[in-house]
Amino acid sequence: QVQLVESGGGLVQAGGSLRLSCAASGRTFSSYTMGWFRQAPGKEREFVAAISWRAGRTYHADSVKGRFTISRDNAKNTVFLQMNSLKPEDTAVYYCAADPGVGIHFSALNYDYWGQGTQVTVSS
Repeated sequence: QVQLVESGGGLVQAGGSLRLSCAASGRTFSSYTMGWFRQAPGKEREFVAAISWRAGRTYHADSVKGRFTISRDNAKNTVFLQMNSLKPEDTAVYYCAADPGVGIHFSALNYDYWGQGTQVTVSS
C-alpha cells in the first residue's frame, strides 16, 4: 500500500506564491511517475504537472507553464509543486498522485495512488 500526504496549501493573494509538498511512504518510488492534479468546485479534476522519478523529466500543463514548477527529493520520497504568480483561477483542491507506469501520463486514470488533497485559495 502507498500513502501520499500533501501539505502546504492555504489562502494567498493574487500574485503570491505557495509551495506544496507530497510525502510518499509504503513502497519504493524509484520507478514511479509523480503528478499533481487539481479540482475546482463544479469542475473535473485536471492535470497540473508530473515528474518521472528516475530521469527527472517534467511536464507542466499550459495553464501553469512558467508559473508552477514540479520537483522531487528522492532521498526524502517527497515531491514539490512551487506555485508562483498565483491567480484566482488557480483556486482548487490540489492532489498528489503516483503512477506506476513508465513515462509521463496526463490522465488521472493512469495514477493508482492519491493523497487526500490540500486546498489552495487565491483571492483577487
